[in-house]
Amino acid sequence: MATLHTQTSARAMMSPAVVLLLAWMIIPLAMTLYFSFLDYNLLMPGMEEWVGFFNYEFFLTDPAFVAALANTLLLVGGVLLITVVGGVFLAILLDQPFFGQGMVRLLVIAPFFVMPTVSALVWKNMLMHPVNGLFAWFANLLGVEPIDWFATLPLMSIIMIVAWQWLPFATLIILTALQSLDQEQKEAAEMDGAGVVAIFGYITLPHLARAITVVVLIETIFLLSIFAEILVTTNGGPGTATTNIAFLVYAQALLQFDVGGASAGGIIAVILANIVAFFLIRIVGKNLEA
Repeated sequence: MATLHTQTSARAMMSPAVVLLLAWMIIPLAMTLYFSFLDYNLLMPGMEEWVGFFNYEFFLTDPAFVAALANTLLLVGGVLLITVVGGVFLAILLDQPFFGQGMVRLLVIAPFFVMPTVSALVWKNMLMHPVNGLFAWFANLLGVEPIDWFATLPLMSIIMIVAWQWLPFATLIILTALQSLDQEQKEAAEMDGAGVVAIFGYITLPHLARAITVVVLIETIFLLSIFAEILVTTNGGPGTATTNIAFLVYAQALLQFDVGGASAGGIIAVILANIVAFFLIRIVGKNLEA
């Protein structure tokens, strides 16, 4: 009886926070869903009218949507490739004993604490600037023509910026998993004549599978909504070369003032994100059960 009373009291105390959290999520989502069925333009207040699924049809058949979807997939895939491979490599390096190990680890994780807008501005004006950037200085030093990154390789530039931000996260997760690896297995393999490549392929990498899966899951969920880096550096251009789904919704709402179309795009983005998350969570579950 005492235990039941304690559980009831705990639920009663938690219920206001749960209700507030649900309201915080459901009310904006419900309003977005409602607006997605309206022809609602901010430049024509009071002229709203019900159009049904027209906004969804218009958004899905817009050529910019296909380009934005492709850019979103390329952005997520490119960042995941760099952060996972780079995270494994850095984690193995940081797991080795050397002088100043703590300071180096602190420097490695530092980019994760920099605001996205700040890091994007630093990359744009101090590193990738075609005239005054550090990369341009190196190119001139080598006698090579500097690259105008955001004009010739815009999407790759965004991928590099975002990967730099998320590489510390992947490194920390993988390093934590690497430190839990039983060293006796590696020593036994070395005594049996296994080389570095064989130990990595048959012992280290399988041990890191769960950590890598968690990195892929968490990063994918956040990378689907990358926005600040694109706004600060390329503003979605040239053309639609760096426009992803999130930026396309922003452009529809705040540049074209089409709230109805942007709301439909937002609902479509939520559906796509949930589909991706569903399959990724199933993959994570299988890895955790293995």
